[in-house]
Amino acid sequence: MTQKSLFEPHTLGSMTLSNRIILAPLTRNRAGAGLVPSEFAVTYYGQRASAGLIIAEATQISPQAQGYQDTPGVYTQAQIDGWRQVTDAVHAKGGRIFLQLWHVGRVSHVDLQENGAAPVAPSAIRAETKTFVNNGFVDVSEPRALALDELPGIVDDFRKAAANAIAAGFDGVEIHGANGYLLDQFINDGSNVRTDAYGGSIENRARLTLEVAAAVAKEIGAERTGIRISPVSPANGVSSSDPQVQFDHLVTQLDALGLVYLHVVEGATGGARNVAPFDFDALRQRFKNTYIANNGYDLELANARLAEGKADLFAFGRPFIANPDLVERLKTGAPLANLNATTLYGGGAAGYIDYPALATVGAE
Repeated sequence: MTQKSLFEPHTLGSMTLSNRIILAPLTRNRAGAGLVPSEFAVTYYGQRASAGLIIAEATQISPQAQGYQDTPGVYTQAQIDGWRQVTDAVHAKGGRIFLQLWHVGRVSHVDLQENGAAPVAPSAIRAETKTFVNNGFVDVSEPRALALDELPGIVDDFRKAAANAIAAGFDGVEIHGANGYLLDQFINDGSNVRTDAYGGSIENRARLTLEVAAAVAKEIGAERTGIRISPVSPANGVSSSDPQVQFDHLVTQLDALGLVYLHVVEGATGGARNVAPFDFDALRQRFKNTYIANNGYDLELANARLAEGKADLFAFGRPFIANPDLVERLKTGAPLANLNATTLYGGGAAGYIDYPALATVGAE
């Protein structure tokens, strides 16, 4: 049997990725006026086009969907035009790029909502977490529960955002169903105590996510639609009494829709992989298309999981921030540059587009 390599091509739907190393979606809070991607974003993503696939940062599908200061949207023509510059830059360098579609739900603040409205959620339960607003981290606001007749509008916002992403030149989209944001809030019974068709049973709690996935896949094609989930991550205060049963069901239904990939945060987002017992291989077995593994991966772990057939692609987050040429560094065994944590969120070029590539370092 031929040994697979992280640096060999991979077929994703109708596309061929140049390698199996993925740039994970990373919030950087640098959108400009009108929540349009800045000119820095064009450079930033272009610098990282050697990734097999770029999954661009979480991008709100509507004004209501925003939860953090200076995060981009994809619901106005100016935003679409701004993203088109990004996708053109990536494609000019031979890269592939998807856009992550985002509704934060209750992880928001009244200062970010139109007319100071309360954030929305499956149930009126405030998240034990903070958000970034007015240039600082503050507690999120008390949410209100979405009415039943509002949910079709949420689904349609995802659908329209997917269409806008394709109009902006993206190769596809990733539905953000992870990390304690709106869809994840519906999935988990710690944040969803509804008694209607969208709460209670595992089938009901999965319903909104599946409706969104079906609508997006119908709009742009299942071969251009992926989804991200985080079955046991406590991010943004979500919790589930039955994660294995819940996510086994969800992934079985997602597989039936024919989505092109399943992107799984294995463990606590940005934290321990063994935060709670969970059989991620069970999800891999239920999903016939591409499985993207995420959380705490380095070259050694990715190689081991690839050799075992546990995943097809591997998402790297923070290492890609400080190493725009991460693929080359991993391939050649070159040392990795260190991340400046003080410039992660907000600001301008510093800590965003000024990390040098190896060729630049060698020329100095």
